Amino acid sequence: MTTTSAEETIADARQRIDVLDDRIIGLIQERMAVSAVVQQTRIASGGRRVHLSREMDILGRYREALGKPGTSLAMTLLELCRGRV
Repeated sequence: MTTTSAEETIADARQRIDVLDDRIIGLIQERMAVSAVVQQTRIASGGRRVHLSREMDILGRYREALGKPGTSLAMTLLELCRGRV
């Protein structure tokens, strides 16, 4: 592989990563909006803002799919979507 070819490969891959990051950010924002609807509906019907067993399910799903770092990622997503508890 020549230097130019390597540089082109890296540039192309970085461009793909940027596109993926934009999509991920958009999906997180969508998740935040959907989570707000769930929380508002739960509170309006007399429930609590946070459903801990649901959060444990989410943590487990991310851990199973991504390993230990998946748990940290899920915690960050949960914090973004519901705020600190």
